Formats: sequence, structure tokens, C-alpha cells
Amino acid sequence: MVDTRLIDGKARAAALRADIAGAASALKAAINVTPGLCVVLVGNDPASEVYVRSKGKAMHDAGFNCFEHRLRAETSEGDLLTLIRRLNDDEKVDGILVQLPLPRHIDPRRVIDTIDPAKDVDGFHALNAGHLWSGGETLIPCTPYGCLLLLRETQRELTGAEAVVIGRSNIVGKPMAALLLAENCTVTLTHSRSRDLPSIARRADILVVAVGKPEFVRGNWIKPGAAVIDVGINRIVEGDGRARIVGDVALAEAQGIAGAITPVPGGVGPMTIACLLRNTLLAACRRRGLNEPAI
Repeated sequence: MVDTRLIDGKARAAALRADIAGAASALKAAINVTPGLCVVLVGNDPASEVYVRSKGKAMHDAGFNCFEHRLRAETSEGDLLTLIRRLNDDEKVDGILVQLPLPRHIDPRRVIDTIDPAKDVDGFHALNAGHLWSGGETLIPCTPYGCLLLLRETQRELTGAEAVVIGRSNIVGKPMAALLLAENCTVTLTHSRSRDLPSIARRADILVVAVGKPEFVRGNWIKPGAAVIDVGINRIVEGDGRARIVGDVALAEAQGIAGAITPVPGGVGPMTIACLLRNTLLAACRRRGLNEPAI
């Protein structure tokens, strides 16, 4: 049996947010600049409403400006793109975040690629994705970067580690693979058509799971002592009608096998919002040619 460490994402995120708030305060004192994020929400998806509220609170707590545009679900794609172009030209706005998912009649790729890459704090624009893979300066997608920060604190050495990423989305899986490659890991990026996925997972010193399926990865998929980063957030309803939140990894089975694992909730989730603050601060500095804070 391994003494499994639960990775405290809440504590790491709180420390990062404190550093960001301090850097933002210094920026305002020095040149009277306050980083500003604009969140665009189309429709009234309940989960998106919760995310937008939590992002707004985090921005205000850090001393940032937070602007919101709430649009009807029937808003046309053309009207949304017109709004984004206006925000691209707004000097008060350093970061633009269009909350996903969008209504089915709107093409998310077209929306993302209309955002000024310098204000793309989600890091989803094709130009930012290209810079990430080629090693250029970029805004890194928030969830994968949060995962990397947790891994850096958990693992003494990432160089040479065998890493397996389960899930190949543009939001988590692909950028996570790029970040791990940049840390000199040996990376396998798997997906729904990968053959014998459990045996691939059992090779991993670092296992990152982002598939959106509750408790998909079982304990016997995990190499003893491995670091496991569970990105999933899934709501399941028990037989008695009560709901609970679980990850993509069967946590109870993983404990005693994994060396370290992120719990759900309280693991990766808090880091995502903290890294959104970081990207907004970096965007504010880069747009003005200022030195970036070391955060």
C-alpha cells in the first residue's frame, strides 16, 4: 500500500491569487493600470452562470476590473462577432473570455479566432495554440497550466518522466501534452480509440485524465506511486436521489496506489480560475510593453 497524498488545489490556488493581487496592486500604484477582463455569456446555461459568477468574484477580489455582456440565446453569430471586435479595440479590456458552450447555431471556432490573440486569456486562439507547441510566448490555457503548477509542486523532477494524458481535447488534452513535452517528459496522448488503454495508463509516472466520464479510470489502471491529475468534474445521482460530484478517476480505488492525486472537488478546479487571473495580468502587461511579474 502507498501512502497517497491528496494534492491541495485550493491552497495552491489561494497562494497564486494572493501573488496576483499583489502584482495587480503594484501595477496600479506604479502607472494607474488596472487589469480588466470581459466575460461574454450567450444564453442562460446553469453551469455557465455559476462559472461566470465565480470568475467575476475572483476578479474583483484580486482588484481587477470585470465587465460582463449577457446576451440572449437567440443572439446571432454575426452580432456576437461584432461585439468581440468592439472589445478587441477597447483599451479598458485586457482579456476577453467567451463562456463555452455556445448555442448550437454559433460556431465556437469562428468566435475564438475572432478574439485578439493578445486578449485571448483562455489561450484557445489558433495563434496561441501554435506558439504553445513551438515554444513561443503565448497565453497558456488555464486548466492545463494549473495542472502543471500542481505537478511541479508534487514531483521533484519532471524531466524524463513517462506521462500519459487521457483525452485529446483542444481545451485540456492537447495543450497538456505540449506543456509536458516542454518539461522534457515522454508523453503519450490517448483517446477513445486507443487500444488497451489500461495498460498504457499503467506505464505512467504522471497520469492526467480529462475525459468527462465519471470514475472512468479505475485503481488498477494506475502505476504504484504515480502522480494522478484528475481534471473531470461530473455530477452523478445516487439511488436515493442525492447528487454528488466525482472526477474522472475512481478516487477511493486510487488511494493506496497513487503517490499523489487531485481530489474532486478541490483539486484542479480552483487552479483554473487562478490561472485565468494570471493570464489577464500577463495580457495587461504585455499589451503595454511592461515587464511581467514573476508569478
